[in-house]
Amino acid sequence: MPRFSKRVGREVLEGHPRLPEWITKERVKLGDLHGMKKDLRASDLHTVCEEARCPNRTHCFTHGTATFLLMGEVCTRACGFCSIQSGKPRALDSREPFETAERVAALGLRFAVLTSVNRDDLPDGGAAHFADTVLAIRRRNPGVGVEVLVPDFLGDLDAVARVVAAGPTVFNHNTETVPSLYPEVRPAGRFERSLAVLRHAKVLGTSLYGSAIQTKSGLMLGLGESEAELMTVFEALAGAGVDILTLGQYLRPTRHQLPVKRYVHPDEFAALGAKAKAFGFQTVYAGPLVRSSFNAHEVAEMKGISIA
Repeated sequence: MPRFSKRVGREVLEGHPRLPEWITKERVKLGDLHGMKKDLRASDLHTVCEEARCPNRTHCFTHGTATFLLMGEVCTRACGFCSIQSGKPRALDSREPFETAERVAALGLRFAVLTSVNRDDLPDGGAAHFADTVLAIRRRNPGVGVEVLVPDFLGDLDAVARVVAAGPTVFNHNTETVPSLYPEVRPAGRFERSLAVLRHAKVLGTSLYGSAIQTKSGLMLGLGESEAELMTVFEALAGAGVDILTLGQYLRPTRHQLPVKRYVHPDEFAALGAKAKAFGFQTVYAGPLVRSSFNAHEVAEMKGISIA
């Protein structure tokens, strides 16, 4: 029977790397954090910040930023890195786009991030729901930027087109890891499918909005990938027209998810960020606690490399 030890508020499986000194959490006033969580729950909205136990959720909440988790809290997939519940989701809530737009207004956000569980049970994977939410936010909050972090829609490019046509500021789809690790990390995903989603979003977005729409993708490091594999993925993403790349450390949400194989030092993140930038990305955001939607409004505005 494996034993577990407590450290920095997390369960760490003995025999696997312990949290290094550079993995820390920002201390915040609990009253501020609870206030944001209360506001979100009052409208029965979910955030991926809480559902996926993101290590930055206190930082984002107390800075008035949240990534809204659309279409319920139950996912049709069971990825090896994610702690979101998998199973049979409930029917879509037709009021969710309106409620999300109202919550964006109430929180005074200037950049809203929308993501979702995978909804492979829906004919369009939830694309219309994404589009309706983007449009609702635009109507209720003129001038607010919107990033969508979408699933792969099982490769349905018409679904991708529907989301892009709604006019998000940033179209984000994470490839998460290198292709060789997909069987354990993203067993229902396909790397080439994800590339096709990003490529189509870029081509269509450029034709509709020019440079006003950016594409984005992110990877987690520390799952067993090699640097050579990362370089291949960087090249593929740049070739698909991705503008923004995020690189962060994988942190095991609970003992039920994949263990961390290695903690990547901040200096290595800096070096990888520089190598990635050389492939032609407009922005590379790299660091141990970087997450795809962490400080999303700043990522969208940056030009260059930022190490966090």
